[in-house]
Amino acid sequence: MSEFISGVSYEECKTTADWLLSNTQVRPIVGIVCGSGLGGLAEMIKDPQIFKYSDIPNFPRSTVHGHAGRLVFGTLKGKPCVCMQGRFHLYEGYPIQKITLPMRVFKLMGVETMIMTNAAGGLNQDYKVGDIMVIKDHINMPGFAGVNPLSGPNDDRFGLRFPCMSDAYDRKFRQLALDVAAELGFSEFVREGVYCVLGGPSFETIAECRMLHMLGADAVGMSTVHEVIVARHAGMRCFALSLISNRAVMDYDSHEKANHEEVLETGRLRAEQMEKLVSTIVAQLEHNINN
Repeated sequence: MSEFISGVSYEECKTTADWLLSNTQVRPIVGIVCGSGLGGLAEMIKDPQIFKYSDIPNFPRSTVHGHAGRLVFGTLKGKPCVCMQGRFHLYEGYPIQKITLPMRVFKLMGVETMIMTNAAGGLNQDYKVGDIMVIKDHINMPGFAGVNPLSGPNDDRFGLRFPCMSDAYDRKFRQLALDVAAELGFSEFVREGVYCVLGGPSFETIAECRMLHMLGADAVGMSTVHEVIVARHAGMRCFALSLISNRAVMDYDSHEKANHEEVLETGRLRAEQMEKLVSTIVAQLEHNINN
């Protein structure tokens, strides 16, 4: 019954996890998801072992320009990692349970900490293009309409029926990120704020941007939140960063238009600092957890 409703069963996730474990010697404890234009994070992984999504049993395929569609295993700053070069989105047509399948696969492989990155539109008028926002909370707009990756029968082997989300983004890791940003001299462009997810793929209207800003959102995008919900349900710690790739249009007199090319270009321009920030955070994760 569970498989019929959700399209993803425990057995399906276990099959995928076992296949990956049998094909790599890496036993990852950190998982990283690279957003639009941010796939370069995977290039920092030492001794990489790469799998195309199309070769992995039960895995969806990434269809978005700027997403390589590869799973990369290796070590980052001495930590065994698995990195998704490209993710899956609601607007690609997959069921929401299918786009979050990798989180459950990673859990079954032993991952303890998930680090997500995304490109987002800045709603906060103090944000500039190229700013990096540490996500402290989210607004799940599709969830208001019942589109939630945990819908359907709950499998207790993954987690509780009603998981708490008030601590979705680990407070210690958020503070660590701000401390690392200060050490690296990045504080000028590193912020902390609330991320709102929409279904996409069309960009937001001016009225929608105004509404979301009034609701308390600092940035808006089309990913991450669903992954975080499933990862937290499975007991993994979560940390997420948004690269502000464009400023949301809030003025009816403006002639600016959001576009995907701008998102990718901003990713290229800020990639080096983003990679440095994430890799330094990973290097200090163990110390942070122990404390």
